[in-house]
Amino acid sequence: MEKSEFRVLTKYCFLMGKNTVQAKQWLDKCYSNSAPSEITVKRWYADFKRGRKNTNDTKRSGRPNSIKVASLKPL
Repeated sequence: MEKSEFRVLTKYCFLMGKNTVQAKQWLDKCYSNSAPSEITVKRWYADFKRGRKNTNDTKRSGRPNSIKVASLKPL
């Protein structure tokens, strides 16, 4: 499962009034092998408490995750 999908499930738990421990237990029960860590769930809860509504990744500066082959120059 994608990270963004877990973030949506975590937001669902947040909106349902579950605390971080309950959310983590539910995610572990349903997705034991791939559930996010406890610290990740706590971080997402903190974001939602600060008013974050969007569950998509935010843009970050720095090196891109991938390159475009067409942009490579021949040696």
